Amino acid sequence: MTLSHDLAGTGPSTVVLLHSGVCDRRMWDGQFHALAEAGHRVVRCDLRGFGDSPIDAPHTHAEDVRALLDHLGAERAAVVGSSFGGRVALELAALHPGRVSALALLGSAMPGMVPSPELRAWGAREDALVEAGDLDAAVELNVDTWLGPEASETARALVREGQRRAFDLQLAAPEENHPVAPEVTRDDLARIEAPALVAVGAHDQPDFRAIADELGNLLPAARRVDLDWAGHLPALERPDETARLLLSFLTEVSELSPGVSAR
Repeated sequence: MTLSHDLAGTGPSTVVLLHSGVCDRRMWDGQFHALAEAGHRVVRCDLRGFGDSPIDAPHTHAEDVRALLDHLGAERAAVVGSSFGGRVALELAALHPGRVSALALLGSAMPGMVPSPELRAWGAREDALVEAGDLDAAVELNVDTWLGPEASETARALVREGQRRAFDLQLAAPEENHPVAPEVTRDDLARIEAPALVAVGAHDQPDFRAIADELGNLLPAARRVDLDWAGHLPALERPDETARLLLSFLTEVSELSPGVSAR
């Protein structure tokens, strides 16, 4: 199956946008066209179990993204990942380093992360609501937890719709079709040579601030950026500012490697 996706722009460099685990590809509405208008070929996709991509077979998210690059004829791409999408981006870069020209990680998760007791307690609350069949309450728990203080009602509605759709798709899928996480170690991550932007919000959960610390030290070509206004989903909280951040990083990467196409 080819992941559901949108494509815009005809520039020489390809940029892939990977959504968080509480959203779908619509979370990039504020950056998708801005990146295309700046001269990039931009693709945003729904990972399996989100948006318009059903869970129809056993799968690994990173390999699904690689297959999408093959489908688009993109030899290499800069990969932007939010939260869970950042983890998938890191897995892709570790498994297929030749396919990733740069990484932009926003409030990223990472392979092998061990949740804090606080995050485990939050997960137990979500699980209890889901098991009780109260999906509306589970959705609101996610909306309230993952959006920062500047999130608009539009952003909250988008997370609400995306998370409910994800619950519906994932709860209906047979267990044998659940995603399989690839084995990616800290040593594998430390071998990622692609330039990386590691951005995290001051209002994000402590686990993700700690991950940003670790990735900033672990990735050989990482640059850490702290966003004093952001929660966990800066692309939704300040869309225009996040677009400028990504464009600046992609320009910087292009200037470091002039003449090298990511397509």
